[in-house]
Amino acid sequence: MSSNASVSTYTVSGMSCGSCVGKVKAGIGELSGVDGVDIDLATGRVTVTGAIDDAAIRDTVENLGFALVQA
Repeated sequence: MSSNASVSTYTVSGMSCGSCVGKVKAGIGELSGVDGVDIDLATGRVTVTGAIDDAAIRDTVENLGFALVQA
């Protein structure tokens, strides 16, 4: 991890199955600076590790058809 790595937690609404989780995880995982993505489908909680750009994460989640709420 880089020295400016951090951990942020978000809530994503609209995920209803493993396929949804896979899409969100892959989309966020492709963003520059993201080291890891962990998703709990039951709660909609998404934990992202790395040099995080909140706007890029929001745009990615919304472009995939879901809604992001900062936790």
